[in-house]
Amino acid sequence: MDLTLTKITIGQQTFWLGSTTKGLAFVGSANGPDDEWQQFYPDANTHFDDTANQMTAQALTTYLNGQKTEFDLPLDLTHGTTFQQQVWGGLRQIPYSQTWTYTTLAERLNRPTATRAIASAVGRNPILIIVPCHRVIRKDGQLGGYRGGLAMKRQLLRLEHA
Repeated sequence: MDLTLTKITIGQQTFWLGSTTKGLAFVGSANGPDDEWQQFYPDANTHFDDTANQMTAQALTTYLNGQKTEFDLPLDLTHGTTFQQQVWGGLRQIPYSQTWTYTTLAERLNRPTATRAIASAVGRNPILIIVPCHRVIRKDGQLGGYRGGLAMKRQLLRLEHA
């Protein structure tokens, strides 16, 4: 797999974006490590291009500035298992400014007994924000985990509820 990486800055935060010829394949954590993408694509042939991923950079900027509620970007989620792809598709169905529990997501995917497996697949989502795993919370109302950290998850949920 060939992955084109771009580092962007939005306000005080930097993000790594990665794409293939099929579409966006990775959005890193705010101020995340430079090699975070390797968790998902350890064998990728990478090259860095500051001029690539500009459509994603613009969409992410307008979202984080509170001016966008949906993303219409080509995505490449083909590296995930069939089950992960199903879960990531389910994440994309969670409306802006709403949260679902892992149990709700499991029920919506017609997999009511697979909550733990679904939680694991949510945690393997390579495209933060665009595939909105930040909108999934625990049944007890707690935030649960988030690759970008709980501060980032809180920030995104506050943005969407503003």
